[in-house]
Amino acid sequence: MEDLYSVYLSSTGICTDTRNIIDGCLFVALKGERFDANELVADALKGGAAHVLTSNITFKDNKQCTVVADTLVALQELATYHRQHLRIPVIGITGTNGKTTTKELTAAVLSKKYRVLATKGNLNNHIGVPLTLLSINDKEHDIAVVEMGASHPGEIKQLSGFSKPDSGLITNVGIAHTEGFGSFEGVKATKRELYEQLKSTSGKVFINISNTNLVGMLDNYSNIFSYTTDSQIANISGKVSGPSELLSFKWEHNGESHEVNTHLTGAYNLENALAAASVGTYYGVSASDICAAIAEYEPTNGRSQIIQTDRNRVIMDAYNANPTSMMASVKNFASLEGDNKVVVLGAMRELGSIETEMHRNLLAALVENNITKAYLVGPEFSPLKSEFSSFTYVNSANELTAEMQSLNKAYILVKGSHSNRLDKLKDLL
Repeated sequence: MEDLYSVYLSSTGICTDTRNIIDGCLFVALKGERFDANELVADALKGGAAHVLTSNITFKDNKQCTVVADTLVALQELATYHRQHLRIPVIGITGTNGKTTTKELTAAVLSKKYRVLATKGNLNNHIGVPLTLLSINDKEHDIAVVEMGASHPGEIKQLSGFSKPDSGLITNVGIAHTEGFGSFEGVKATKRELYEQLKSTSGKVFINISNTNLVGMLDNYSNIFSYTTDSQIANISGKVSGPSELLSFKWEHNGESHEVNTHLTGAYNLENALAAASVGTYYGVSASDICAAIAEYEPTNGRSQIIQTDRNRVIMDAYNANPTSMMASVKNFASLEGDNKVVVLGAMRELGSIETEMHRNLLAALVENNITKAYLVGPEFSPLKSEFSSFTYVNSANELTAEMQSLNKAYILVKGSHSNRLDKLKDLL
């Protein structure tokens, strides 16, 4: 590992795609379900890679190559080894909903004082986390924020084992990926693995003490920085200023009150903002800088974006969806003032035996909240056609072209996961 680490340190960084080679990089040849970069070693070297990590034994005598049994395992071990040599704080973030938004808000807040390296996009899995860690340079970065996602038991234990965070938080726990986790208790057990990692090193835990699930998962661990959305006593408390399309809130710390107007839609984003404020406060960012960072942050990539088109006003939240986030979005949308309300919902996946029940609950929420015009995308909704016959059912977003083009002066919520491809509807509205 020391030899490979020396190669990494002398490289210009890690690359895993021959189409995006950086001169002087360490190319890691990964094997996926539909590709095997170990067949492209020569291309990587020709493209400018200084060294290649591969399992292709054809290159065992090539001085520009290191041959291993499993390149993914080697990548993970290299990232873990690099983490052990870093001398900057690492903050770990996971949760069922809001982890990417919280990561981005936290990075924005910390950037007011520090040089920050944060997970890019959604690179939060067994490949993305090692790549994130290997992009940290403690001569260029003062602090790092690492997002961790999971869909099966044990994944957060693995990812937090790689990243060994000094502090961290779980945004929340909800019903998601139950096909992989087995149950809600399985979700909680896996997310709890971040707490267990932090406990093992006496790390700082940022926790929303208004969330009884999180409090129960943490047990009696005392090295915490608390925040709350209710009247409990905590390091930081916050309240939504009033019902509006864009989140405005007040937060308090040490008896001082601060108000923030954000570009985020949904009262549910209050918890994400308070988490970022808590991390910033703990790491010495001033309250004025925290407020400015949160106010300046604008969501991208179809995450709670508000878009005013020539014909309609659209809340575009088409990147991630599960029963908890779907219900929160629908209820928030129902609470907002507006005429000619329309919802476009993508089907939820990886729910296993509770799939139909969760979709039924969602459609019942539409009825309860007097939302009468809904377009439901995905075959998972089909079993409910007879129960909720007034809604429109299609198998894919491609079937909604005419319907979307016909909407005019409507207030539209588009909510689904990236796999639903609802983002392509934006240009039709």
